[in-house]
Parts: sequence; structure tokens; C-alpha cells
Amino acid sequence: MELKVNQEQIDRLYRFTREHFVEHYDLQTELVDHLSNAIEEQWKENPKLSFEDALQKEFKKFGVFGFMDVVEQRQAALNKKYNLLIWKHFKEFFTIPKIVITISLVIGLFYFFKYVFFYELMALGMILWFVFLIIALFYEKKKMKKRKSQTGKKWMFEEIIFGYGSFSGVFVFPLHVINGFTNFGNEIPNYYVLFGISFFLVSLFLATYVVTKIIPSKAEEYLNQTYPEYAFSN
Repeated sequence: MELKVNQEQIDRLYRFTREHFVEHYDLQTELVDHLSNAIEEQWKENPKLSFEDALQKEFKKFGVFGFMDVVEQRQAALNKKYNLLIWKHFKEFFTIPKIVITISLVIGLFYFFKYVFFYELMALGMILWFVFLIIALFYEKKKMKKRKSQTGKKWMFEEIIFGYGSFSGVFVFPLHVINGFTNFGNEIPNYYVLFGISFFLVSLFLATYVVTKIIPSKAEEYLNQTYPEYAFSN
């Protein structure tokens, strides 16, 4: 008769992953499944081996850093998936009929910069954009914390979506932009540069809209696609 990992032992495996700094339920589940299968394989060869000894033996195979490499690999894969989602929705603004709005925004911003106070508007716009990102991030983090308190589970892809993933690295971007424009002195850049700046800023704001509004509004759909068990845990 083959030995099987029972429910009590599965609970122990979940605790074990948490004790070794795996916080996200989705990754805990993957590791628990892997460890369970590995332990059962060990029992086929040595039925007298205790559960704890089999667990420690399998854990040693993960090396000095334990589960950390697995966590980093999973995070990298999900960040890549998230970036592809950003690109997917961003590209939609350059297809008919949305491209009409995008072009109108670029041209409008170009003429706005051309005839109004360029540097003052650049500085104000970047500051407002920065403040908006901080407020939006705080709001989404608060909602995610509330969901975690209700379910007791933390999902890595959910954290990436509502934490804006690698896009959060642009939070310091306004400072670089404002500093970069000081190279122009007090003169307004030529029309080619001004048009390029207008296009870039519109693209930046559209990407921000995708990250802070579109993807979070579709989070339930993307999380259910990534984790079939997600719908049953909420």
C-alpha cells in the first residue's frame, strides 16, 4: 500500500513554506504540491522514512537559499506577464478609433506648450502626475490589504497588479524629466523636440492610465486566468 500525504501533513507543508519566507498563497500551493509529490516518491523507496525526514531531505535540494530562487523566478515570470498586459492595452490607443484621441492629445499638448508657459507647465504637470500615482497606489494597496484580511490569502500576481509592478519604478521619473529640461535654458525647444516631448508625455499618461485604471478594473479576470482556484478563495 502506497503512503500518501494526509491533510494534517499538507497543513504542515503550508506552515513550512511560510516559515521559509514564502508569503504568497499561490506560490505556497505550488511548493506544497511539489513537496507532497516528492515525499510520496521517497516513501515508495523507503516507507519507513518519517514525514519530517523526507521533508528536510527534499528541502535540501533547493540549496543554500531555500525557496528564495523559486520565489524570484516566479516573480520575474509574473512581472513579464504583467508587462505584456500593459503593452497589450497601451497598443490599443494606437489603433482605430482610439488613435484619433491619442493624436488629438499629442497635437493639443504641442500647441499648448508652444503658446503657453512651457517650463512652468512641465513642472506642474510632472508634480501632479507624481501625486496622482502616489494617491492611486495608496488607494489600491488599501483595497488589497482589506481583501487579504477577509480571505487570509496573499497572491503574488494580485500584489503586482495593485502595486503597479515594475511600473512603480517610474515614481522618481518626474525629477529626471524636470532636471533634463533645464538643459534648454530659458528657450522653448524647437518644434521637433516639442512634438517629441508632447508625444512622449501623452504616451506616459496613457501608460499610467492603463496601469492605474484599466488593468486593476480587469484584475478579477486576469487573476482567475492565472489561478483557477482564485475564484473559490474569495
